[in-house]
Amino acid sequence: MRNERSCRESALVAGIIAALREIPCCVVRKRHGTAWGIAGDPDLYGSINGRHFEIEVKRRGEEPTPLQQARLAEWRRTGAVTGVAHSVDEALLILSAAAKGPSG
Repeated sequence: MRNERSCRESALVAGIIAALREIPCCVVRKRHGTAWGIAGDPDLYGSINGRHFEIEVKRRGEEPTPLQQARLAEWRRTGAVTGVAHSVDEALLILSAAAKGPSG
């Protein structure tokens, strides 16, 4: 069951990455959990029009853990655009304000 669950989230991550790569002035990367990583850091990170973003990807019906919520808040405090995406459309919505350009 765990592999089936992971596959569905990984397919969602792949779909979001593909959609974001179509946006001009957007760079997106998948963060991979390693021994050198920070626990709870969001799945995707990047920049759009010079604005840093962090996105936690979750399957529908799932929400971030308290640690993941804390990491998103940490990034938000620095001025990064952050959010939780359950779909490609939600990821695009998270970045819609940042896509208009850097805020001053």
